[in-house]
Amino acid sequence: MLNPLIRKLARGAELSEDDRRTVEEAITDVRQIGPRQDLIREGDRPDEVHLILEGFACRYKTLADGQRQIMAFLVPGDICDLHVAILGAMDHGIGTLSACRVAFIPQTTVAVLTENHPAIVRALWWNTLVDEGILREWLVSMGRRPADKQMAHLFCELLVRLESVGLVKDNGFEFALTQEELADALGISPVHTNRVLTQLRDDGLIRLSGKRLDIVDLDRLCTYAGFDPAYLHLTKRRAG
Repeated sequence: MLNPLIRKLARGAELSEDDRRTVEEAITDVRQIGPRQDLIREGDRPDEVHLILEGFACRYKTLADGQRQIMAFLVPGDICDLHVAILGAMDHGIGTLSACRVAFIPQTTVAVLTENHPAIVRALWWNTLVDEGILREWLVSMGRRPADKQMAHLFCELLVRLESVGLVKDNGFEFALTQEELADALGISPVHTNRVLTQLRDDGLIRLSGKRLDIVDLDRLCTYAGFDPAYLHLTKRRAG
């Protein structure tokens, strides 16, 4: 299967065969990480960039009273902490949600990529801007969308993001998240999360079976959520 990072970066720039080979060769240290393990904690000063190759991970912050807010879901092809060498210390944590295959890429390797490959630099800029677009949309969801539409919007987003790296089949995908993790992302209680999931299922919009989520009626779910994928910027713009 084509490396999910290459599939993703190719959405943001025209990558030559040399660019693709360079990205592939940068991924040498790949580790299997169990579910619900920290890849990096708030305050850490990592020397490596983390790339999700398989599984689900997240960005999160934990409050003094123990409550957690998930600020992003990370899926295959997502780079977790590209610019941390510039910032120094991490201002949030990154943890796995399911079992994951994670690539550990030295900062020195990232520096070589960005110094010698303009197309890769453009693709990484695009990647960062997409991350910011997703964060803005999540802020809108948490501030203005009711919980049912917020959850529907999240499911539409995950479908599009996973489809872009070849991990969707028949409008369904592997879904290893618990109701508690969904609640931490949506900012609602687990009880409310269960109620909303039941509503979406009973309305014939989704189907949950084991660790798989199927979108039963994609057009209706997108309309219900008011989902417009423009913020994911999957339409490539030529370099000018």
